[in-house]
Amino acid sequence: MKFRIPYQLALLSALGVSLPYSARAEDPNGGLVIESNAISENNLMSPSKVLSGDELQNKLGNNLGATLSNELGVSASGFGAGASRPVIRGLEGARVQILENGLSVSDVSSISADHATANPLQSTRQIEILRGASALMYGSGSSGGLVNVINDRIATSLPGEPTGSVNTSYETVNQDKTASAVVDTSTGPIAFHIDTAISNANNYQIPGYAEQGGPNANWAISPGVPQNVPYSSKLPFSFNNENNLGLGASYIGDHGYTGVSLLRLNHDYGVPTADGGFINQSQNRYDLQHETRDPMDGFSAFKFSISNSHYMHNEFDNNGVPQTNWVNDATELRAVLDHQSWMGWKGSVGLQSSTAKLTATDIASGNADIVPQTVTNSNALFWVEQGNFGDFKNSLGLRYNYVTQNPNQASVYADSISTYSPPSLINRQFNLGSYSLGTIYEVTKGYGLAAAYTVSQRAPSAPELYAFGPHDATATYIVGNSNLQIETSHNIELGIQKTSGLIQGKANIYQNQFSNYIYGFYTGNTASGDGYTNYPVVVSQQANATIKGVEGELTYNWQQNGVGTRLFGDASQGTFNSGGNLPLQPAPRLGAEIAQQVNQWKMNATYIHAFEQTRLASFEIGPTPSYNLLNAGVSYTERINSISWTGYLRLTNLLNQDIRYATTPETVRLYAPQPGRSAMIGVRAAF
Repeated sequence: MKFRIPYQLALLSALGVSLPYSARAEDPNGGLVIESNAISENNLMSPSKVLSGDELQNKLGNNLGATLSNELGVSASGFGAGASRPVIRGLEGARVQILENGLSVSDVSSISADHATANPLQSTRQIEILRGASALMYGSGSSGGLVNVINDRIATSLPGEPTGSVNTSYETVNQDKTASAVVDTSTGPIAFHIDTAISNANNYQIPGYAEQGGPNANWAISPGVPQNVPYSSKLPFSFNNENNLGLGASYIGDHGYTGVSLLRLNHDYGVPTADGGFINQSQNRYDLQHETRDPMDGFSAFKFSISNSHYMHNEFDNNGVPQTNWVNDATELRAVLDHQSWMGWKGSVGLQSSTAKLTATDIASGNADIVPQTVTNSNALFWVEQGNFGDFKNSLGLRYNYVTQNPNQASVYADSISTYSPPSLINRQFNLGSYSLGTIYEVTKGYGLAAAYTVSQRAPSAPELYAFGPHDATATYIVGNSNLQIETSHNIELGIQKTSGLIQGKANIYQNQFSNYIYGFYTGNTASGDGYTNYPVVVSQQANATIKGVEGELTYNWQQNGVGTRLFGDASQGTFNSGGNLPLQPAPRLGAEIAQQVNQWKMNATYIHAFEQTRLASFEIGPTPSYNLLNAGVSYTERINSISWTGYLRLTNLLNQDIRYATTPETVRLYAPQPGRSAMIGVRAAF
């Protein structure tokens, strides 16, 4: 197989801050382990969170947003049980990149909140949340941050004997029945992996009424078109069904490994707007990864990875009539060369190249629905360095990206209005330069002060440039702007952290200044057509904006035996420099956790208070109500022969609160609260 890399990859680039390095360790079963490239949580220049082990199992939800929604600085967009993305420090969509094993997940979830991420979570070993400069390693556009979902389909070690796990659970709020299994084995130098999961959940129970404010609120998202949704008990179109199968095989040698994997994902979920609807999603994904250790003098590792994905979903109205077909065919490759220490510096140089063809088709007419067929090409080189000098740890880097957006100029839109003309279907090219530098000063052992400055640039996405048509999920008529310029983020961050002793903690303050921030401007005009009435017309525009925030946590004996406690809180505020608030900003939160481990028993409880969100954009309906979220859990583990059995009980929303996220578009936030009180009981076996 031949892969052509466009000539633009000859351009210099780099990215900065706190690059992880591959390390080697001995597997207790006798194999060689090549460690995951996880970012250290103690690195203040790139605050991060790594979820794994019991912590991940305790927080694992039906989707990625729900799993991460209570992490420091991370909220979620709650478009029902099926679709929810992380919102990091007030930024979402294209500004928060989702990866699988270091490569793009290649779905269309960044385009709209009703599109689910194509990340099956039941087989996940680890989730990394990267913010700030470290996220630049994977692209210039991640000004909000990056989430990397890691599984072991491509094994990097030879198990001494077959290992695996089986999990089954039942949840009361939606009668969710879930079963999953993971098995790893080997023969000779070849390691094999298989994982599968199936989950079937009905419409979920809600506390009180579906409408925010009661059954007669009659919200009019479309001017002059009030809608009444007097539902209580179970929320229509909140079901969520998913199944997936993953296979992998790896050759493990003395100097590295080469592996391949495939994934088949099927996902069927409801979209609980006032009108309702549902989406059928599928993806075929193929990955190849290779690593050679000590490939030449002066270099410690060469890593290469490539993925190819065919993603598709169909959107249906509440009568089951198909409306839109979305397809994204994408290929991405990365090659990285790590060098050994040179004058106190260690680092990497690498290239990244991707191409994606996005198609959205109106099924009735066969024309382009909202977005014309567009091919996006991105090519980059990056170089990063990290050096430790006395009490200072320094990082620096550069990155250059060349991005092109090439629409099919023969595309015909399925819908049009006379007030606005469709955007010009012109090819666009963007030269993106990003850089970062930072330092950590160790005041004394276990105490650190840090400062980091990161500039990242983002090219406008295909929908921002070329969209034209009604979008039912947000009840808006979207008009792109093919003249949009590069969006630039200037992020300054200061941090303090204590990393030793029974009491530990960290705090960060940041300011993210945007030039040419891309947003949807509500014109005050409306559009009507076949199947929609008075949809607000929203045009892609640019303006300067600022997001400021603070976050911190204090822990006592956390993640250790005995009793541990954690106090945490975060708040951010996004405004346009000319006045007014950014839309869909998370509410400030305060929380507390307590956990205890006694022999085979583990117990935990979490309480979070989210404040009322009154800082809304001029077109948003509000305020978003405050809420109190109380979760708890208990588990018991017993090893019988070679199998470790764990029974667990997870209780969520014990106060049965009406929870509506300020980060959720109003078409769902006003008509669909989060699930009510629920209990999940399950059994997990590991061998």
